[in-house]
Amino acid sequence: MHSSITDKGLSQLLQAATDLVARRLPTGEAVAAAILTQSHQIYTGIWIDAALDAAALCAETGPICEAHRTNEVVLASVCVMRESTNGDIQVVPACGICQERLSYWGMDLVVGIPGTKIDGVCDFLPLSALRPHYWRDVLPKKLP
Repeated sequence: MHSSITDKGLSQLLQAATDLVARRLPTGEAVAAAILTQSHQIYTGIWIDAALDAAALCAETGPICEAHRTNEVVLASVCVMRESTNGDIQVVPACGICQERLSYWGMDLVVGIPGTKIDGVCDFLPLSALRPHYWRDVLPKKLP
């Protein structure tokens, strides 16, 4: 884990995603994400559903685009979901596509997974732990 990331910072990241669910998606199914950058910025986003599944956007998409737009380095990401209005908010790992998008910043970036270390609901693991047989590892190092 990057030395500038603290448990307090990860807790704030988790809180930002959870707060977004409460504020922007107070009822029904909800998915929100937050990313933490090297300059300690937190960008958040929500899942956008679509009638055609391929047109839906993961909650991480907006924050990832914002980090690219502002030329920020992403250090950590967390995604939370609630299945119904009265359901508990739970941490879910980034999907494979979002893991691929996050890998732009390297495999040491940490991603939230269900656990207990942070606020009793979340652990963070390096992206490399979620993708132990990453396809780019067998390619020449010249690729971006």
